[in-house]
Amino acid sequence: MFAQRENYVLGIDPGLTRCGYAVLQVVSANEVKMTALGVLRTKPENDLSSRLAEIAAEINDLLDEYQPTAVAVEQIFFQSNVRSAMSVGQVSGLVLSAAANRGVQVAQYSPNQVKLAITGWGGADKAQVQKMVKQRLKLNSIPKPADAADAAAIALCHIASSPLAARIAESMAGKK
Repeated sequence: MFAQRENYVLGIDPGLTRCGYAVLQVVSANEVKMTALGVLRTKPENDLSSRLAEIAAEINDLLDEYQPTAVAVEQIFFQSNVRSAMSVGQVSGLVLSAAANRGVQVAQYSPNQVKLAITGWGGADKAQVQKMVKQRLKLNSIPKPADAADAAAIALCHIASSPLAARIAESMAGKK
C-alpha cells in the first residue's frame, strides 16, 4: 500500500478563491499525523489565468516540499452555481495534472464518500466531519479554516479507503 520512504497524503479541497490543503503522514496502520494544513488564496479581482497560475505554482511547491505518495482531491458532485463549479473543476484539473506529471497516485472522492469514511454516515454535516477529523488526528481543536479541515478529511478518507481499494484490485486481477 504505502511503500515509499515517507508516506504522505496530500488532501485537496479545490477552490479558486480558497483551496484547502492538508498533508498527513501515515506513520502506521493506526497512526496518522498532521504535517501541514492551510488554504491557498487568490484575489477575486485578479484575472482567471493569473489566479490559476498562482494556485498551480503553490500546488507544485506543496508537491515538491512533501513529495506525497498520494494526492486525494474532492470530486465535484453537484453544484447549483455553474460558475463556481467551473472554477472548482479548473483547480481540480490543475491538481490532478500536477500529481500525474510526478507519477503520484491520484484519487478523487465525492463529498458523501468523505463523510462516510470519516463519520460512518454519508449524510453527516460539516461540524460532525470536523469533530471526527480533530479526533482522528488527535488535535487539541478543530482545524481551521473549514477549507483546510475539509482537505484533512479528504486525505483521511483516502488513507482509510486505499488499503481496501488495493485489496479489491488485487482480488479482481486474480480472477482474470
